[in-house]
Amino acid sequence: MFNNKLNSVFWVSAITLGIFVLVGALFPTTFAKGANAALNFTTTSFGWLYLLAIFIFTAFLIFLIFSKYGNIRLGGQDEKPAYSVFTWIGMLFSAGFGIALVFYGVGEPMTHFNDVPVTGVEPLSEQAARIAMGYSFFHYGVSQWTVFAIVGLIMAYFQFKKKKNGLVSTSLTPLIGNRKKLKNGIDILAVVATVMGVATSLGMGIMQINGGLNSVFGIPTGIWPQLAIVAVMTGLFLISSSTGLDKGIKWLSNLNLGAALVLMLFVFITGPTVFILDTFIVGIGDYLSNFINYSFRLNPYTEDNWSREWTVFYWAWAIAWSPFVGAFVARVSRGRTVREFILGVMFAPPAVALMWIAVFGGTALHMDLFGGTNIAAAVNTDITNALFSLFDQLPLSFMVSVLTMLLILTFLVTSADSAVYILSSMTTGGSLNPPIRVRVIWGVLMSSIATVLLITSGLAGLQTASIVAALPFTIILLMMTFTLYKVLKQDVASTDANQVKAKKKKNTA
Repeated sequence: MFNNKLNSVFWVSAITLGIFVLVGALFPTTFAKGANAALNFTTTSFGWLYLLAIFIFTAFLIFLIFSKYGNIRLGGQDEKPAYSVFTWIGMLFSAGFGIALVFYGVGEPMTHFNDVPVTGVEPLSEQAARIAMGYSFFHYGVSQWTVFAIVGLIMAYFQFKKKKNGLVSTSLTPLIGNRKKLKNGIDILAVVATVMGVATSLGMGIMQINGGLNSVFGIPTGIWPQLAIVAVMTGLFLISSSTGLDKGIKWLSNLNLGAALVLMLFVFITGPTVFILDTFIVGIGDYLSNFINYSFRLNPYTEDNWSREWTVFYWAWAIAWSPFVGAFVARVSRGRTVREFILGVMFAPPAVALMWIAVFGGTALHMDLFGGTNIAAAVNTDITNALFSLFDQLPLSFMVSVLTMLLILTFLVTSADSAVYILSSMTTGGSLNPPIRVRVIWGVLMSSIATVLLITSGLAGLQTASIVAALPFTIILLMMTFTLYKVLKQDVASTDANQVKAKKKKNTA
């Protein structure tokens, strides 16, 4: 079923991305202009598609939770999950959030607090703080994880229920048939989108570690320190990747989740505890009551680009990540029912994320509102210093900042490690144990692309890569959603028919 040979998907994907790296390195100015033009076209013309697609995924998965399809087990009828709940959620959390949450946990609420996304509200006011938390909760709530759940669920169903390989194209076979060129094209799009999405996260993490080193040790921000961080990160995740899924990735995932919870608990205790709890409850209420409005917010009547710069970017970033996170989530979810899978993937990591934002973002807001600090201004100057600006106001700031940089590094390594494993599997026919040489190639390519994007256009370039790469894959995800419903319906109908036949036969006998 599986093989370790390098197929056409590997060669076309690797060569395409290699050319991307060369063009960016040799012609950085032209590359940056082209990327900016592609970004403007994509967000202006297709922002509506990203928003509509995410809402469709959310509604469909909620339907599955309450439907008869929720009882289907991803594997044998009596098969048990391979990982404990804590380890499973830790692996989900590290693969799907990690860097994004650490990067934006303080940065996003404070950015919206300083530059309010709603007209008529005074910046740096109490109302601005509430709006900032509401939108931050929305961006890290269930919507983002519905993308990962859709991809992961259909891939897990085909791998463990249908005994097929773990390729994106295989899950579309009921819809497109066995057209080899078309299926290869779909897998190539999945690989390219994954590399761009992961490169975006790696670039953000590299920038944040550089910002932390600048804040704590005075090391200047710039390309040379960032290149040094890239080198360290690449070496670590290639070493981890060589140990396999049940050693390096599993161990680092548990470490990440444990360290993140300890750090969150520290800020919760040393920060404004009651205010954090109040913020969390109010934020949940605002999120739920405004969910539809948030989900469909665009600005066709004005020239306001806020939705494109934030919500559209987040959804496109999630879609670009989805082939990797979905495949990884599928790989670690064998033995769970469809209902358990959706509840775990769609709600557990977002629950941790919302608490994280309430703790870190809420503490920063409290300090600016009532403590006379100016964290919002520091974030506006350099968002990579957001978290470390908060730590400057807390006890043990030096030690906590150093530990946080190590946490960011392990998140980087875990995300890259997981991505390398999945990319290698996707380009070796769905192999569950892809060759080391393939993992090394993908690791080097991902690090190179993150470096090129950082050199040419920084954070804007990283965001551009995700949004543009996600566009064709959005259509594929909608097709996968339709396919999943079609297959579930057919299989349940077939099972029901067989049960009826067996019952009639028994009664006749």
